[in-house]
Amino acid sequence: MPDGDQRRLRRATYDGAMARIGLLTGGGDCPGLNPVIRGIVRKGLDTYGHELYGFRRGWKGVLDNDAIALTRENTSGILHRGGTILGTSRTNVYKTENGEERVLASLKEREIDVLIPIGGDDTLGVARKLNAAGFPTVGVPKTIDNDLNATDFTFGFQTAVQIATEAIDRLHSTAESHDRVIVCEVMGRDAGWIACYAGLAGGADVILVPERPFDVEEVCDHLRHRHETTHKNFSIVVVAEGATRSDGGDAATAADTVDSFGHARLGGIAFELEKEIEERTGFESRATVLGHIQRGGSPVAFDRVLGSRFGVAAIDAASSGQFGMMTALKGTSIEMVPLEDALAEPKLLDPELFATAEVFFG
Repeated sequence: MPDGDQRRLRRATYDGAMARIGLLTGGGDCPGLNPVIRGIVRKGLDTYGHELYGFRRGWKGVLDNDAIALTRENTSGILHRGGTILGTSRTNVYKTENGEERVLASLKEREIDVLIPIGGDDTLGVARKLNAAGFPTVGVPKTIDNDLNATDFTFGFQTAVQIATEAIDRLHSTAESHDRVIVCEVMGRDAGWIACYAGLAGGADVILVPERPFDVEEVCDHLRHRHETTHKNFSIVVVAEGATRSDGGDAATAADTVDSFGHARLGGIAFELEKEIEERTGFESRATVLGHIQRGGSPVAFDRVLGSRFGVAAIDAASSGQFGMMTALKGTSIEMVPLEDALAEPKLLDPELFATAEVFFG
């Protein structure tokens, strides 16, 4: 029987057996993406005999029908690599003319049975809509911000925290040497998980997060108290990029434009705080913005393992017909949860964790 006929027969009798699986990585790059890809491909080929295809540059690749076959050979040696071998983009299918129709046409032409999008709330939001439109999807959560609901942790978060903690450790040295206040800006648009974890691990004297609008004078009071009572003339302030003022001020933005999902590019709050702290307290102050350093480089062991587990669980779900679901870490177990639950609302910083961090302020 010709290959085309075999494929059509397989489509007609598909019950979780051999299938053609597509995957993509969308949104910002993140340490741990390549372990996910590797896990999907390895088990997809060896256990199920699936054909695996990776769409380049996220949803843009699906819109453009730009994909490559994924094999053991071209996914070998990627476990330790940062970024994503497939590339990524912030492309919103539903802000593109005839976007859904183009995506479905590409998937039909490629004869894809199931699509596994790997991304954050924006990428998975598109996956949820496609699944509702009748095309099977299985999601894998990805965000260094750790703000996706229904999973205890997302891969990439622990790597970002480790990088930020190491930076804070280094900033302590120069802050102490020069008797300075150093304001370190980390990522975190809506949630302060990175700021709180890294700040607590790095011994920050003040931590500012989006969930707790701050008053600059209160921040300065903490710093004055520390300098007066401990006789240490230096301090470290860690601030999430999405932190806002209690007087109603907006988060600092690095550009006037927004992406296709309506998000402004945040950044620069550290420089605002540097200036105000020095003016109000007289303490010499400096700002450091870690930015994309937090996304780059090799994933730490935790994220390599979590990414691998998510990849294996995702291909298992795709092969058993668990569509409209997402892989999730619950305690130490990997479970499948509905995409609806994961995307219902952002997972904000645990108040108890912030209360623990506050013990060490000032």
